Amino acid sequence: MARTLINVPKSAGAGEIVTIKTLISHPMETGFRPGADGRIRPRDIITEFTCLYDGETVFRAELFPATAANPYLTFTLRATRTGPLTFTWRGDNGFTQTETATLTVT
Repeated sequence: MARTLINVPKSAGAGEIVTIKTLISHPMETGFRPGADGRIRPRDIITEFTCLYDGETVFRAELFPATAANPYLTFTLRATRTGPLTFTWRGDNGFTQTETATLTVT
């Protein structure tokens, strides 16, 4: 399980635009670099990130080998109702990680 950091505002007014920030600890090996033994290291990257707000997709990104290690993603959304934010990272070798946070709308 990779370490994640998620920054969601404690609360937001109805209709307010909020910024969501995410970071996941992942080496993002491209599959193009040689290892210490001279052989090419196998590719191991996160290929997709999705954020659901109360079950509805509000942000989705496809990631490629040129993405830096420990991908940091930030995006905005309009706070319409109190609900869960579900963050899912998917990648090579069956990697999947899901985290949740709650956005409280006042």
